[in-house]
Amino acid sequence: MSNQSIYFKGLRLLVVDDDPDTRTLLAFLFELDGAEIVTAGSAGEAIAIMSFFKPDILISDIYLPDEDGYSLLLKIRNLEAKRGRKIPAIAMTASAFDEDRNCALLAGYDIYRCKPIDLDELASVVASLTGLEQYA
Repeated sequence: MSNQSIYFKGLRLLVVDDDPDTRTLLAFLFELDGAEIVTAGSAGEAIAIMSFFKPDILISDIYLPDEDGYSLLLKIRNLEAKRGRKIPAIAMTASAFDEDRNCALLAGYDIYRCKPIDLDELASVVASLTGLEQYA
């Protein structure tokens, strides 16, 4: 990332994307700054992970192989509500259509970002949604 770093020590992220390169890149970059990352390649895998991993934030692709990110977010929100939590969620997709953006925000995603992702901006958004501070 840039010379502006964010200290993610202790932050737990769940990254859901069917592209293995995207999962690897995001895991590597956030782990460099201290975050704990668990990745999933499908919505079903993400739900299974939620049984043992309690993320502080979700970063999810919208178009997944088994179901879309909208229904995934609904399932995660329901699971988290039973735990008395609501985690922030970032939608990440290749679609730049306003309709997709609006659907993601209406589904409950806090932020919508188009691929390719600006990694510095993504780090800033994660920090902002989780209350972390940047340092130079």
